[in-house]
Amino acid sequence: MLHTEGHLLSIDCGDRTTTTENIDDIVETFVGGRGVATKLAHERVPFDADPLGPENRLYLSTGPMQTSNMSFTGRMNCTAVSPQTGGLLSSNAGGFMSRHFADTGYAAIEFTGACDELSIVHVTDEGVEFEPVPDLELATVPETVAYIEDEHGLDAEHTACIGPAGENAVRFASIMTTESRAFGRGGLGAVLGSKNIKAITFEGDSRHEIEIPPVQMDVHRDAATSDSLMKRQGTTNVTDLANEVDALPTRYFSELSFEGVEGINGDSVEQKKYKRGTCSACAFACKLPTKDEERGVETEGPEFETVMSFGSNAGVDDIVDVMKSNDLCDEFGMDTISCGDVVSAYLASEDEFGNTDLIFDLVEKIAYREDVGDTLAEGIDRFHEELGVENWTVKGLEFAAHDGRTLHGQGLSYATANRGADHMYTTLYSWEYPLVEKDEALPQGGLEGKAPFVVRQENARAFEDCGIICRFSRGTMTEERFEGLFDADYDEMLAIGSRVVELERHFNNQRGFDRADDRLPYDLPDFETALDEYYGVRDWNDDGTVPDDHVAVQSD
Repeated sequence: MLHTEGHLLSIDCGDRTTTTENIDDIVETFVGGRGVATKLAHERVPFDADPLGPENRLYLSTGPMQTSNMSFTGRMNCTAVSPQTGGLLSSNAGGFMSRHFADTGYAAIEFTGACDELSIVHVTDEGVEFEPVPDLELATVPETVAYIEDEHGLDAEHTACIGPAGENAVRFASIMTTESRAFGRGGLGAVLGSKNIKAITFEGDSRHEIEIPPVQMDVHRDAATSDSLMKRQGTTNVTDLANEVDALPTRYFSELSFEGVEGINGDSVEQKKYKRGTCSACAFACKLPTKDEERGVETEGPEFETVMSFGSNAGVDDIVDVMKSNDLCDEFGMDTISCGDVVSAYLASEDEFGNTDLIFDLVEKIAYREDVGDTLAEGIDRFHEELGVENWTVKGLEFAAHDGRTLHGQGLSYATANRGADHMYTTLYSWEYPLVEKDEALPQGGLEGKAPFVVRQENARAFEDCGIICRFSRGTMTEERFEGLFDADYDEMLAIGSRVVELERHFNNQRGFDRADDRLPYDLPDFETALDEYYGVRDWNDDGTVPDDHVAVQSD
C-alpha cells in the first residue's frame, strides 16, 4: 500500500536535543498522518500524562499525498493528549504548510519536554535551531507571523504558531498555520504553549519522491471543473438547509432553528467574499476570504460551524459580526466552535443573546484569561455548574452544528467519537440531510441500522486522515479512486482506519474513559441499543473498552 516516507524527528525541548529514528514499520502499517501519530503516541506517551505537562508529546505528521500535486491534499495532522477532553486527540488543518513540512524529509515530528524560555523552533532538512523570543510573549498570531517573515524571510505558509490563548493555556487554544488555518479542536495550542513554543517553522529541499498513480490527475481535473456550490459559499452553503430541517443550534442549544438565518447564511457570506481561497495544490478552492470595507472587517471565513457558534447559537443575525468574531479567534489563536459555544453559554446565563459588543469583549478576555474570561477559558464542561447552564459537551468537547436531536445518526456519532462532539469524525450528517446525492442516504430520525454505518464512517474518515485527504473530496474521491491511489482494496483501508480508532479508544480507556463517556446531553430513541450494536460491530467490551488482546495484535 502507498505510504509516506521518512524518519521520525524527536525534539526534546527541555534539553534542546534531537534524534532521528527509522519508523518504516509504522508508516508501512499506518500509511501516515493521524495513523502514524496515533501509533507513536500510544507507544510513547504515558497513559497518565498531564496534558499540559512535559511528559505529554505533540506530533505533527503528514501523509503520502502531501508529496503530490493532487487537489484535496493541502492538509496536516497534529496529535497529543488534549487538555480539553483529557484523551488522545488528533486535529487536522489545511493551508499551505504541509508541502513545506514534507520538504524537511520527515514523516513525523515529535515534541517532548518544555523549553525553559519562550522559543521558536526552526526545523530544516539540515537540523533544528531554537530561537529564544521573549519579546513575543503574548503576541498575536499576525504579530508572530510578521516577526518570522521580517527576521527570517519565511512567510505564513512555513509557520505554525500560537497566540496568547495558547500561552495562557486556554483549553480550546488552536495551533494556527498559514495565519488563518487552525488545528482547531481539542486545545492543542495549549499543549504547544505548555512546551513554551511560540512557533515552529519548516523549510528544506528533501521531499521524498513518492510515485502517485495517474488517477490523481482525474481527481484534480474533477476538482477544477466541479460546479459545487461550496466553491462559492464553502460549508455555509448548508446553513439554510440545516435551519429548514431543525438542525441549526440556536441560543445556546435551546432552539433548533433561527429566525435571523438570512443574515448569516451562505448567500450573506458569498456577498462578502472578495476573492477565491484555497489550500496548497487544490483546484476546488472552497475557502472564504471575506471583508466588509464599511466596518473594516477582513477575515477568512466564517465557515458553517462558526456561523452556528457565533451566529445562531449566540443570537447574532449579522454576518459581519460573525466575521469579526472569527477574525478575533484567528488573531488570538482559538477554536471558533468551542469559543463560540462558550460565549453562547455565558450569554445564556446573563440573558444577553445578540449583544455583539459583549461577545467581542469576551473573546479577548478569554484569550488573556482576564476577569470572567479566566473561567470561560476552562470550557463548558468545567464551568457549566458555576454559570447554571446545561453541559453541552461530549467528553468535554463543545458541540459542532448539524444537531443530533434531528440527525440521529450524527447524534450517535457525537457520542461514540473518541474526539468528542466533533462533526468531522464521521461527517455522518451529510448522509442524513434530505436531497443529498448519496447512494446510501439515511433517514434523519431513528437509529435502526445506523451503528454499523457510524463504524464504517469512523474507519473511512480515519483512513483519510492517514492519507491525508480533505473531507470535502467526498464528491470526487470514490472508493475506486482510493484504491487506485493507494494500490489497495478499500476494505484494507477501512481496516487501517479501524486500527487507528481502536488505538485511540484503548489509550483513552487507560485514562479512565468508558461507556459512561459515550453520552449525550439529550435523549435519542433506542440509544443504548444502538450503543450496544456499535460496540458489537467493533468487537469491544460492553462497557465501551477495547479488549487488551486487540491491542496486543496491533503491536505484533
